[in-house]
Amino acid sequence: MTAPVRIGVLGCSAFARRRMIPAFLASADVTLAAVASRDSAKAEALAAELGCHAVHGYEALLADPGIDAVYTPLPAALHAEWVEAALLAGKHVLAEKPLTLNRDRTAALLELAGERGLALLENVMFVHHSQHATVRKLVADGMIGELRSFRAEFAIPRQPDGDIRYNPELGGGALWDTGVYPVRAALHLLDSELTVAGATLTGPGFAVDTRGAALLSTVDGVPAQLAFGLEHGYRNTYELSGTEGRITVERVFTPPADYAPTVLLERDSVPHRITLPVDDQVANTVAAFAAAVRVGAAPHDNYLEQARLLEEIRIAAL
Repeated sequence: MTAPVRIGVLGCSAFARRRMIPAFLASADVTLAAVASRDSAKAEALAAELGCHAVHGYEALLADPGIDAVYTPLPAALHAEWVEAALLAGKHVLAEKPLTLNRDRTAALLELAGERGLALLENVMFVHHSQHATVRKLVADGMIGELRSFRAEFAIPRQPDGDIRYNPELGGGALWDTGVYPVRAALHLLDSELTVAGATLTGPGFAVDTRGAALLSTVDGVPAQLAFGLEHGYRNTYELSGTEGRITVERVFTPPADYAPTVLLERDSVPHRITLPVDDQVANTVAAFAAAVRVGAAPHDNYLEQARLLEEIRIAAL
């Protein structure tokens, strides 16, 4: 039997506690070995709760030979620095999205991981949910005819003013937070090189963008209309329209593990609801990371293209 991957967590973020740490604890593929914080008391309190080791400082965790891999739930502006440090220390890395805030830095980290035979996975979890494979098959089978357009939107209500999403020094902003999802969905579902035809980013009252939209295009001229924001009524959906019908899916980016997705397929104006089995995209992501660690693979699945599009959307919106 293959030994579990010994993983350490850099930081004690609320998201890590709420979403990823429970998945690590529930997985047979990984062992939560340690949590690190610059605040030793915080690390010790969380480690005692979880039954793992507490480490004072990120550098100390990276130097620990008992750690195979690290998870980095740090603010976006710190990702590049600590992902690079982890790779240089010989650790596999599961990094929160976006991997970096710069296409060149993303390319350099992917190259470094490849050179060292280390797994580097960006924690965009929805791509590991089985519902999207069903959607791709429906499109491939011609159920909506020839594809004519794609739309995706991910938007959340306004957060408290002190939320790090509003801090430009920490890499805040709607594009980096919610915008990553529709961009990645376009890459995941359209199977085509995408170009940016136009974009807008706005954020009155804040130093960062709090809402935005982008128009992308495939090489065949199929438009992808993307919207995202941090001060909206909740939206979490995508839609593919073709010459003979339409596919609409809700709760596409963050479905709970016990949620049975419904794909709405419309053909000849007749709706067909396809209920799919429940699936746990968080557990699937952890399993995919562990599998990549075991073979020393750096799964560069669309990371560089995603970084390019995010950068070009920001440039187009200036």
